[in-house]
Amino acid sequence: MKLSTLFTANAIFAAILGLAFVSMPEIAMSFFGVTLGPGGVYVARLLGGVLLGVAVLTWSARNAGESEARKAIILSRFVCETLGFIVTLFGQLTGVVNALGWLTVAITLLFALGFGYFQFMKPSAS
Repeated sequence: MKLSTLFTANAIFAAILGLAFVSMPEIAMSFFGVTLGPGGVYVARLLGGVLLGVAVLTWSARNAGESEARKAIILSRFVCETLGFIVTLFGQLTGVVNALGWLTVAITLLFALGFGYFQFMKPSAS
């Protein structure tokens, strides 16, 4: 896989989730069997805003040439996706979300592995 493809996929996924969490957090989380109170709605919308920022960042970086900035973006995405994997896996194993939560576990793992590959295995890839 090319780094530009990974950035594009990450941007699309982050944009879809970000829009869902900002505009309809209660509905988005209900698919996972989670009911949100007012505090949960606030945090979900905040997360949605962050995800939309990630979408803009990764979309903008998809055609960036080799640079220190691109390396920083790859490392940042690796850290975020790895932590996302840990959090979603923990939520899944503790029963916080329903079986659909395994989808987010898998997606965050794939993104973590992808960014980890470009960070540690093939750092000068385009």
